Amino acid sequence: MNQALALEIMLSGESVLLTGPAGAGKTYVLNQFIKFAKHEGKHVSITATTGLAATHLGGTTIHAWAGIGVNDYVPNGFAEHIAKGRREIIEKTDVLVIDEISMLHDFRLDMVDEVCRLVRKEPDVPFGGIQIIMSGDFFQLPPINRGDSRAGSFVVNSDVWQELDPVICYLEEQHRQDDEKLIGILNAIRAGDVRRHHAETLLARTEVFPDDLEQLTELHTVNIDVDSMNEAKLRELDEDEISYEQSSTGAESYVETLQRSVLAPKVLKLKHGALVMAVKNSPERKYVNGSIGRVVDFEPHTEYPVVEFQNGKEVTMSPDTWELRDGDKKRASISQIPLRLAWAITVHKSQGMTLDAARIDLRKAFVEGMGYVALSRVKNVENLYLTGINQMALRVSPEAQLIDVHLRDKAAQAAKRFAPLLKNAEKRAKTPAPKTKAVSGWAEKIEKMRETYPNAYRPWLDEQDAELKQLFQQGKSLKQLSKRLGRHEGSIKMRLQKHFGEDVIS
Repeated sequence: MNQALALEIMLSGESVLLTGPAGAGKTYVLNQFIKFAKHEGKHVSITATTGLAATHLGGTTIHAWAGIGVNDYVPNGFAEHIAKGRREIIEKTDVLVIDEISMLHDFRLDMVDEVCRLVRKEPDVPFGGIQIIMSGDFFQLPPINRGDSRAGSFVVNSDVWQELDPVICYLEEQHRQDDEKLIGILNAIRAGDVRRHHAETLLARTEVFPDDLEQLTELHTVNIDVDSMNEAKLRELDEDEISYEQSSTGAESYVETLQRSVLAPKVLKLKHGALVMAVKNSPERKYVNGSIGRVVDFEPHTEYPVVEFQNGKEVTMSPDTWELRDGDKKRASISQIPLRLAWAITVHKSQGMTLDAARIDLRKAFVEGMGYVALSRVKNVENLYLTGINQMALRVSPEAQLIDVHLRDKAAQAAKRFAPLLKNAEKRAKTPAPKTKAVSGWAEKIEKMRETYPNAYRPWLDEQDAELKQLFQQGKSLKQLSKRLGRHEGSIKMRLQKHFGEDVIS
């Protein structure tokens, strides 16, 4: 099925599973759908099974949205004790999006269904009448069963799946890989039919070394290998280190939840020459989530890093903002330079990224689908360098293979049934896309603020600190200090408290 038909089926109000291989454009179609649905006035709740996936879409986890947390069963009296704000969000939701559906247990989808029916007081309708849009690929990371909690399997085995009977939109066009050899390997892994020539092609990439190893990101399967490599590489650079600490808004619990999902670190440490990765899409399309570059300078005054990306563009990286949204409510936000060190990253955190090239270590692959996720991050075999690979890396879930056959059959039936909707797609293509409400980015906010306060968010220089202390001791007011030093009165107050103590200003 192509993207246009999948979008029209979703916009027609059908509950849908949007699936297909890595690089087929699932996230693109999902974002298009969300934009059009909101333009039509629908209340769209955007969720995902992991916090990381949720931040890519600007949503929250499905567990938090439904109020089930880490529970394995919906508690007795749940609907009577649910928080008022949670109840209102569930009641007014028209569309519920659940991304990375492969990682959600079957019993948890049943729990979300039970919650929706109870709260919306619609016991006879799946999810209380909410349109459900699920997105994901069952060949990628599966639901994890832990010894001390309820065991489950893929969501297709849930009770509500049978009742909902979602339309299957199986995208098959390839929008990431441009190499038939790599596409062949990935398809063979999905089919559980890796032949000798596929394995030989991959093993040959363990004997090839890139011209410039320092410009390459490494993918590892475990966190400890990633952290130790990035820290060691940064120490090797004989340059001054500059740190950037994030700022945040919202209740501490929400900020902590968001922090676990934001790829930019709480404290970002950089040096001239550091290899870095963008962890957000640029609003001006100067870089995308996963773009690799090197720090070549630091902007005067702000000390923001200047990065030369591999696409040749040189960009001054100013703080960007991530939000934890719950329906229409903003629960927390984090502002930070949208970068992380990029000598290494985990396979799990690479999900959703497209890398120009990568060196991948799959010797410790420990779960089915991990190798598939890693290998599908790059565009072609020539940009793939392997440190090593084990047998697990070439495996996908046998259950996922059986599910795939069924999904393909259902998708073929859906393509015939909904073919007339393609007329709507033709009309839509001739109509300008809906304009999303303009949201000024962090950089724009700072520039606007600097029209009044020229030094807003600029580092305090020694001579400015000395002048501040001298003028304050001469009896100048906050308003006078603000005008003289070009900073907001709140910033002046905080700086004075740093120098003279909390009680310096009543």
